[in-house]
Amino acid sequence: MKRRQLIGCAGAGLVTAVITNLSSQVPVNAQTSGVSIQWLGHTCFLLTNGKVKILINPFRTLGCTAKYRPPKVAADLVLISSQLLDEGAIDQLSGNPKVVYQPGVYEFRGVKFQGITTDHDRNGGNRFGKNVVWKLTPGGMNLLHLGGSAAPITLEQKILMGSPDVLFIPVGGSAKAYNPQEAKQAIEVLNPKIVIPTHYRTQAADPNQCDITPIDDFLTLMQGVNIRRSNSDSLMINSQNLPENMEIQVLSYKF
Repeated sequence: MKRRQLIGCAGAGLVTAVITNLSSQVPVNAQTSGVSIQWLGHTCFLLTNGKVKILINPFRTLGCTAKYRPPKVAADLVLISSQLLDEGAIDQLSGNPKVVYQPGVYEFRGVKFQGITTDHDRNGGNRFGKNVVWKLTPGGMNLLHLGGSAAPITLEQKILMGSPDVLFIPVGGSAKAYNPQEAKQAIEVLNPKIVIPTHYRTQAADPNQCDITPIDDFLTLMQGVNIRRSNSDSLMINSQNLPENMEIQVLSYKF
């Protein structure tokens, strides 16, 4: 890890009263404009709000991500859920962004966000350690990226996570992330407005080194929920165009 780049909140656990201000410069419209969401593969997304670019979970290209393009995009802030190579590979980042990897409460250029600890496996974190869920509140919305959550959401975690407008949730299973049924149960707990599935098998997978399932295994469980399949890897949302009823948004990756 590039220790000079990493920023955390010392002693932070599930709850912290400390707000770390990573920058005092607030771009125009950072809180009022919509948010552009671009899927870069696996659990990696680029969020753009005003002039702020936030990259979540850059990965190394191997196994289930072998044929994705490396997520070498310009970003001001990078959030990582763990130091596993499929969601915490920061050695090839472009530029010199701030990197946050620890739970805590933060503010960066007018965007408030919080890291919430969950287990990265079904054994209390004893196998893959802890996962950091990222809750961001740009433009008056609640975006929740579950990273590699694998354990049921506790009451305390649910209180911290709130009611997400947009939920990024792993659905492909394996030992370190929700399988389709677990993802469905977590969605029922959180009741988001938009669900964006992550961490599922695509054409990028090395068939000999990938143990996650395709997205259709998850979608078949979600009967009665409107499913939108996009031809694009990007989605623009704001607080005015959120659906009244829950929708699943499947983004496309251009190989």
